[in-house]
This record gives sequence, structure tokens and C-alpha cells, in this order.
Amino acid sequence: MVPTAPPLQAPVSSSPPTPVGPHPRVDGARASLLQVVVTMFNYQQFRHIGAPGWQLGWTWAKKEVIWSMVGAQTTEQGDCSKFKGNTPHCCKKDPTIVDLLPGTPYNMQIANCCKAGVINTFNQDPANVASSFQISFGLAGTTNKTVKVPKNFTLKTPGPGYTCGRAIVGRPTKFLSTDGRRVTQALMTWNVTCTYSQFLAQKTLSCCVSLSSFYNDTIVNCPTCSCGCQNPSGSNCVK
Repeated sequence: MVPTAPPLQAPVSSSPPTPVGPHPRVDGARASLLQVVVTMFNYQQFRHIGAPGWQLGWTWAKKEVIWSMVGAQTTEQGDCSKFKGNTPHCCKKDPTIVDLLPGTPYNMQIANCCKAGVINTFNQDPANVASSFQISFGLAGTTNKTVKVPKNFTLKTPGPGYTCGRAIVGRPTKFLSTDGRRVTQALMTWNVTCTYSQFLAQKTLSCCVSLSSFYNDTIVNCPTCSCGCQNPSGSNCVK
């Protein structure tokens, strides 16, 4: 078994979008548009996610495309040549998402976004352990039977070390209106947990130190090199 650190979780809620403006335009490709809010929580005790920030990826279950995003963006648009008129934000089967930078225009922001992908730890800064973004995507279906959860989730923070499990469908998230008099419910909610392993993060063997309370290397043999003296060209220690 490989020991892992406490998880980083990303609950996802999907619900139909709210039209913007007095005359919202809906064409055939957008008729089944869904709106998803993704929130990542860093429950690690001390391992924060520093610059250049997180990268979250997955593989769509069907032929979904991302029409627009708020609070984040994909690193590539992909091939959207089959769409005429309005062009989707991303047509890739396996999109990679990154956070937006501080100072992003207000109309492109959502709560807990736009920190350049930096997330602090729960123990060190409980007020800044979350990062959120919103996706509007289509070609996914219109019911909780036809909408399929993505798979093959990946998280880079930066660098390797995180392994993400499959999406687990849970109880639909409920939303309270601003006046507190009405509750609406998401179409679906699913959770993904990613765990960190030092063994996965470090591909080559580390040098180590053996200590003897007798201060004699004939009692407890100690390697000739110490931590940090690994030969950069291989996994052997420098003699």
C-alpha cells in the first residue's frame, strides 16, 4: 500500500443555466445547455498548492463541449470546426482547466476564483482553502439518467503526486435564494477525491542517512552519502 496525504476534494453540481439578458439566444447546439459549478477544497494539513497553480483535467463521457466558463479557462480550445456561428470555448474530449489570474474583470469572476491556482491548506488558512469555477456545457443530456459524469480525473499542483478517484454521485446540492424564501435543487452532484503520495511525486530513489547512537559506523552501517547528494544523472548516490 502507498501512504497518501489527506485528500483534496472537488464537489461538482450541475443545474440548468439562468438566461442572461432580456432576449437570451438559444440555438440547436445549445438547447440542452447545462451549468456546472466546480469547487475544490484543500483538506491537506500543510501541503498548499502554490504557483503556477493547479491544473484539473478529465475525460468527457460522451461528446460534451464547453460553451463558456467563468472563473477559469481551458488551456486549449481543440477542434471546433463542426460548429457554425457561435464557437464553443473548448471542444476537447479531455480538457485541462486552469484558474484565472487576480485582477480578472468582475463579469468573468465567481466566488473563490481567480487566485492564479493557488490554494492554501485547511490548517494554515481555513478562509482560503477553496477554488471555484463555473462551466456551461452542452451535448450532455437533460436528465440525471442521460447526463453522464466525466472520468479519468487528473490534478497537477504543480508537478505529479496526486491520484484522483472516480466521480461518486451524491445527493443533489440545494441552493437557497437570496431572500431565503425558496430552495432550488441541482440536477446532479458528484464528488471526486484526489490524494497525494510522495512515492508518486518522486520518481527516483532518495538518498538516506542511517544514524547510530554509538557514533560508530561499524555498529550501524551508514551510507557514504546523505539526503540531497543524489547524482542528477541517475538514482545512485554520489560517492
